[in-house]
Amino acid sequence: MTLLEAVICGLIQGLTEFLPISSSGHLAIAHSYFPMGTENGNLTFDLLLHLGTLIVVFAFYYKDVFSLIPSFFTMLGKLFRGKWSLASWSRQERYVLFLIVATVPMAAALLFRERVEMLSAYPKIVGGILILNGFVLMLADFMSKRVKKRDVSAFSAFGIGLFQLAAVVPGLSRSGSTISGGLLFGLEREEAVKFSFMMSIPAILGANLLNIPDVLSTPVASGDLGYYLIGMAAAMISGFCAMKLLVYISERSKFGFFAYYCIAVGTLTLVLA
Repeated sequence: MTLLEAVICGLIQGLTEFLPISSSGHLAIAHSYFPMGTENGNLTFDLLLHLGTLIVVFAFYYKDVFSLIPSFFTMLGKLFRGKWSLASWSRQERYVLFLIVATVPMAAALLFRERVEMLSAYPKIVGGILILNGFVLMLADFMSKRVKKRDVSAFSAFGIGLFQLAAVVPGLSRSGSTISGGLLFGLEREEAVKFSFMMSIPAILGANLLNIPDVLSTPVASGDLGYYLIGMAAAMISGFCAMKLLVYISERSKFGFFAYYCIAVGTLTLVLA
């Protein structure tokens, strides 16, 4: 790996992790053009890139994260005391529960994790799924004006979690899928974006923890670790800018530009792959 490749991949990860255009799809395409040594090296680099974007989420929503931590423990206390009625829970306690409910479907990803990861080796498949991602964004924009607005609930949280599960397929954007799910379930645009980012914390953290044994099983090529860390820093910087941009756009307009972008990149990948 070269310094330029590390920076490019870091920028791609940071921008595409939060913008609804699929980080997994873009990284799969980037890996097909930028050889990075061993498969384990790719895995180590991807893990560090995702860790960088996870740090960005914590930094962006640190007030919400730290306020939800005590609510998590008070929620557990109420459950152990048999206080199951959500009406007696605080708003933050309910929010923690909904984040947990939204994460539950991701457990199913363990059943087909290896098969899904194999799709990354086929640029044409990734390109086709990127096109699908564009149409999902279009559908969400179209339907968001036609559904009744409501706050997040256990039902909608589980539904959004199913959208997140679908996004384990390379080419389907996690943020794009979950934001689209939130809009389809009636969440306001700003709330759909926030809930998407908050539920990304356990999802990204869990995925990285699962990959740690594979990463540790084989040493990284000598000299590459420094480049990996530089790529991680690039992902953090571009990721923070991407989050700022998405929040700004979500408050003022639709996601049509991102939809057209995904369709264009997907089509180009199909032609060139």
